[in-house]
Amino acid sequence: MSLRHAVLAALLSGEYSGYQLTKAFDVGVANFWYAQPQQLYLELSKLENDGLISGREVVQQTRPTKRLFSVTDAGLAELERFAAATSKPSFIRDDLLVKVQAVDHVEVAPVIEQLDQRAAAAAAKVEILDKLLRRFRGDLDEETFLRDGTPIGPYLTCLRGKRFEQEHHDWCVRAAALLRDRAARPLPAPR
Repeated sequence: MSLRHAVLAALLSGEYSGYQLTKAFDVGVANFWYAQPQQLYLELSKLENDGLISGREVVQQTRPTKRLFSVTDAGLAELERFAAATSKPSFIRDDLLVKVQAVDHVEVAPVIEQLDQRAAAAAAKVEILDKLLRRFRGDLDEETFLRDGTPIGPYLTCLRGKRFEQEHHDWCVRAAALLRDRAARPLPAPR
């Protein structure tokens, strides 16, 4: 997947300015694709040049003029091609896991601190995603929404993001507790 497809998918929800897109990415899309705001603005320019999105100027009374972007028919066709292509298996690429892997040979306290920080960040993200899921559902319970509600695509990706962040939180909490416990007591020498 490329940033191009993630931006096109995000713009399916409606017209967004670059600023609104960065906010949408920060909440809804970041659970499966992360991008810096600068990357998003650059990608918007590329997508518009390629005819996959169109932009229009909106003059505002008390603020600078902004551009709103929406997906074109060519952009929808690109998403169709992307959706039909075989997906690659997902993988984890996380520098914190490298640190945990090396914890038997490095100072453990900074790694524990980073696990605690990551757990707190994951818990905050779970809360945000939970609110977003409730906003999608409105008055419907989850099973009713999953059966009949719309939009289902953003809901499912948000649900996956929430489960990922919850599992990540739980793992970080457990790993930090185990490392704290081991650091507090002498361990037997290796055989």
